[in-house]
Amino acid sequence: MKVSIREAKNHVLFVGFNQDYGCFAVGTDTGFQIWNCDPLKERFRRDFDGGIGIVEMLFRCNILALVGGGRNPKYPLNKVMVWDDFQNKCLAELEFRSDVKGVRLRRDRIVVALENKVYVYNFADLQLIHQIETTANPKGLIALSPDSNNTVLACPGLKPGYVYVRLNDINKTTPIKAHDSALSQIALNLDGTRLATASEQGTVIRVWDTTTGEQVAKLRRGKVRAEINCLSFSKDSAWLCVSSDKGTVHVFGLNNLGKGSTEEAKTQKSRLSFMTGFLPSSLDDYVGSDFSYAQLHLGVPHSICAFGENNSVIVVTAEGSYYKYVFDEETGGEGKQAHHVLFMSQQEEQNQTLLAQQQQAGEGLAPDSDNEDNEENNNDAQDED
Repeated sequence: MKVSIREAKNHVLFVGFNQDYGCFAVGTDTGFQIWNCDPLKERFRRDFDGGIGIVEMLFRCNILALVGGGRNPKYPLNKVMVWDDFQNKCLAELEFRSDVKGVRLRRDRIVVALENKVYVYNFADLQLIHQIETTANPKGLIALSPDSNNTVLACPGLKPGYVYVRLNDINKTTPIKAHDSALSQIALNLDGTRLATASEQGTVIRVWDTTTGEQVAKLRRGKVRAEINCLSFSKDSAWLCVSSDKGTVHVFGLNNLGKGSTEEAKTQKSRLSFMTGFLPSSLDDYVGSDFSYAQLHLGVPHSICAFGENNSVIVVTAEGSYYKYVFDEETGGEGKQAHHVLFMSQQEEQNQTLLAQQQQAGEGLAPDSDNEDNEENNNDAQDED
């Protein structure tokens, strides 16, 4: 999730999970940081003389894709830099005629979104494989399945509300009319068989079968318009979590659709279900939707969310906070906060303390003071997930 400059707090310009949701990356106006999700632990960081607006990880290895950002970008906004953190340098770059809006990686692909086009490159030699025309895509929406056995790419189509889904392994393209208004977020599950979409209205989330293009679920987030920040499937695709600018995270159960989260929700749906198909599309969406199974109330407008272990949800905010919530798989309802850390503020305090100690000792701040983490990171590159 990119953060606009005027909304940035604690120097945060970007937050995003890696492909398996085990880590998250933070882009700041002075570099980037990589954190382990659970337990929360900083793995490594790099301090630059400029801002990083996009940080895309490649699982847990030392290769990342970086794009400049903020008031003083480290790199031009129209370039994607392939960064090797073990060597502490850029290995390659991709340059475009307009600003980069989004980047996705997998071991064999680099996918880059511009305002009206998506480019697909072979990772090994950076050769252009495919390019896709899209409708206006200011958020740089792209979804790329990390499963090496199923190469699925999703991005906005040529018309607002449409999704272009490409199944590369069987050379099949499926256009999906997902919503009446422009897309706000899209996400694939880990094996690329399911696609979740949300529109600018933010009231209904739809789940699609990527092979057939058929809708398999219609999920009701709320009645009031909201900006959807993040959509994430659980590893087994049994759950979907959704964060919005209303400061809430909704958890939907996908295996037992129609059961709802509460008796009130089930009654509400059953009373109106006979009207489905006879109402305007906005009302038809409402009466034919499944309601969230569990809810988490943060009160923070900009956040991303993902599932952890044992019915937990990890939430990272653009303000630099980390939350861990747990929800009851049997009863649903309000989730319980298990952990909260203001990790950006905490890290700045630690940096100031370290700097003061080094200055007292007559030492400068070593640029590679985290060699131990860097060595660990190199080991990860040799033994990827």
